[in-house]
Amino acid sequence: MSHLRIRDARPADRDLLSRWAQAMAWETEHKRLDPDTVDAGIAAALADPDKARYFVAMREAAVGGHETIADPAGTLMLTREWSDWRNGTWWWIQSVYVAPDHRRAGVYTALYRHVEALARATPGVIGLRLYVEHANARAQQTYAALGMVDAGYRVFEAEFTPAG
Repeated sequence: MSHLRIRDARPADRDLLSRWAQAMAWETEHKRLDPDTVDAGIAAALADPDKARYFVAMREAAVGGHETIADPAGTLMLTREWSDWRNGTWWWIQSVYVAPDHRRAGVYTALYRHVEALARATPGVIGLRLYVEHANARAQQTYAALGMVDAGYRVFEAEFTPAG
C-alpha cells in the first residue's frame, strides 16, 4: 500500500526539479529550455522563498518491516502576485509536473489540495491562479474538477534578455 506525502522542496531536489521543468516545457509547448538557465533559476528560487516555493509529492510505500521507500511523483511551484483590487495576494501555481509513472493517480490533486489548504490558512491570501495552454484540454478538465474556473483572461507577454 502506498500513499502520497507532500513536502517542501530542498536544495538537493534542484536537479530533479530542473529535469522536470525541462520535460514539462517540451511536453506542453515543445520548447527546449537551456539546462544551465533552468538550474540557476531553480537554485535561486530554492535559496530565496520570496522568489518562489516548490512542493514535491512523494509516493511512499512500506517494504518489509519498518522500511519505507519514497519515490518523487510530482511537483508544483508557487509564486505571489499582489492585487490592489482586492487588497490581498494571489498565489500562482506554476511549473506543474507529474512523472509519467504517476499520472492519473491523484498526484496533482494532492499537490493542489495541499497548497489550497495552506492558502486558506495564510492571512491575506485571496485565492489560487494558474495559466494553462489553450489546447491542454486534459489539464483544464482537471482544474475544473478541483473547483477552479476560467477567469476570462488571456496572457500577453514581452520577453526580454536580462541586462548585464
